[in-house]
Amino acid sequence: MFNVGPMELLVLCVVGLIVIGPEKLPNLARDAARMIRTLRELATGARTQLREELGPEFADIDLRNLNPKTAVSRMLLGDGTDSINPVKLVRESMDDEDLRRMPTVEPIVSPQPVPTEPPPVRPAPQAPPAADYGDAT
Repeated sequence: MFNVGPMELLVLCVVGLIVIGPEKLPNLARDAARMIRTLRELATGARTQLREELGPEFADIDLRNLNPKTAVSRMLLGDGTDSINPVKLVRESMDDEDLRRMPTVEPIVSPQPVPTEPPPVRPAPQAPPAADYGDAT
């Protein structure tokens, strides 16, 4: 779940021993284990309650498939159970002739090297002098 290796676990234990102290560490570990157990019981209770509320019509639903991340990856990569799989539909709709007619994609290469220095700055054009109409009074 957290992808913690044995060396990382050892480092965490040493840091915990130094920061918390050897007197308080067993109580803290006991409290953490109790909290994890409580969270698991809450998750199991919520899952059971959801199954009961959905009724027997939805008894065969795997709740892990309702995770949006899992659903998107299943749709894109396809696992053979979905009837609407865009990748599978495109592959089935194309035959060998279509695949041969598809253009090959060439990488975009710039024809000229990209300049490393900025272009020179041109001075702005000057405005013509204002007309003198004399004294207006």
